[in-house]
Amino acid sequence: MVTLTGNNIYLRALEPEDLEFVYRIENNEVLWEVSYTQTPYSRFLIRQYLENAHQDIYEAKQLRLAICRRGSFTALGLIDLFEYDPANARAGVGIIIANENDRGNGLGAEALGLVIKYAFNTLHLHQLYANIDTGNIASTALFTNFGFTLSGIKQQWNRRGNLWKDEALYQLINNQ
Repeated sequence: MVTLTGNNIYLRALEPEDLEFVYRIENNEVLWEVSYTQTPYSRFLIRQYLENAHQDIYEAKQLRLAICRRGSFTALGLIDLFEYDPANARAGVGIIIANENDRGNGLGAEALGLVIKYAFNTLHLHQLYANIDTGNIASTALFTNFGFTLSGIKQQWNRRGNLWKDEALYQLINNQ
């Protein structure tokens, strides 16, 4: 049985009502560092994206789900499977909890646990990977708590103004 429901949260498909939430996340310049974005997105483009969100992971090569508290429709964050590669049975995973007050209380961990189960048990992926800035201690702790292991450091991988930052590659292999 496929379930994307945990004890405190559930994951759902994006809906047209998520336009403003996605708009705020995609246009938050602080988050551009982790999403490799360098330009703002218009509401028009996000509306088009949401209109095509019905495509499954096999068509779109990605899956973005809203993270919601049980009993509420309001999105607290997003969790993505991206760069889905069916030939090699792998995908990248990324997560954002929008409000700082909602971070650090297990919502992201619960969402990540649900996506890992879905990726391995339903999509039959062999591995998931995450690219994490080496200075992002919270993300490193989140992913390593689920068994992701450091595979390597991409040195001076991302430019942030005049600084170059290293990026770590973490992998979780499904050995079942």
